[in-house]
Amino acid sequence: MDTLQTMTYEVTGRIARIALNRPHRGNGITMDMPVELAACVERADLDPAVHVIALSGRGKGFCGGYDLVDSAEQMLDPLEGKKGAGFGLSRPGSPLDAQVQAGNHDPGRVWDPMIDYQMMSRNVRGFMSLFQANKPVVCKVHGFCVAGGTDMALCSDLLVIAEDAKIGYPPARVWGSPTTSVWAFRIGIEKAKRLLFTGDCLNGREAVEWGLATECARPDQLDERFEILIERIARVPINQLIMMKLLINQTVLAAGLQPTQILGTILDGITRHTREGYAFQQRAAEVGFKEAVRERDEPFGDFGASTFKG
Repeated sequence: MDTLQTMTYEVTGRIARIALNRPHRGNGITMDMPVELAACVERADLDPAVHVIALSGRGKGFCGGYDLVDSAEQMLDPLEGKKGAGFGLSRPGSPLDAQVQAGNHDPGRVWDPMIDYQMMSRNVRGFMSLFQANKPVVCKVHGFCVAGGTDMALCSDLLVIAEDAKIGYPPARVWGSPTTSVWAFRIGIEKAKRLLFTGDCLNGREAVEWGLATECARPDQLDERFEILIERIARVPINQLIMMKLLINQTVLAAGLQPTQILGTILDGITRHTREGYAFQQRAAEVGFKEAVRERDEPFGDFGASTFKG
């Protein structure tokens, strides 16, 4: 896969290794990333030598969420040349053309929620390739895993996390709803409400205590513990692994994951088009996205986006 722009792919023994590879942007999510992720997962699924998929991130952390710094600060209306309120993450000429998205996020125009839904549901399908993969996916989190980054981590089957890492969904405070909507399925409704009513993050130890992660380790031991787990899984025959994953995933699917994701994805669009959502976008255009996030999170005792993106 020489054409990958946002991640790397390699196979070592029985393990397919996918690594997010935008360290200069905190592995921020672009519109290309979910597509490339799904392609890598499919390649691993079709490889008869691969038993398990290992997902990780290069650089200071796993993923700081969507890469919105440029788009949130600029987001020009393509027809009038004014600052709007859109994602601006699509490449011109694609089915999700940047001009269409920017126009749909202009506060001066009527918002079409289905254009928004088409954009975000496409990303959900990419993230859910991890859940729907035939083979087990184990995710390693170091540094930070916040906002949209949690979609990839929680769509994986197992999560190994550093003790000092931060994981959570701060956009629950304004400008976001988890599109893959797996929080309640992973940790139960009470704990999910505790996190999404506040936007608070957990450290690695808390993530294990809450049932969000399988295992935590000191930062200097994270790689070792991660390798031990994926090597143990890789010893099991592929057919057994596929059957065990199919069996367990039915519990979540029968509980209504798919319709919940439809609702979560539509709600995500709504959060960016409320009075508060427009105010947040306007503040980002005035002072920069990182500063707007810092101001949002400071009352909660957080340090904001500068913590997660370098």
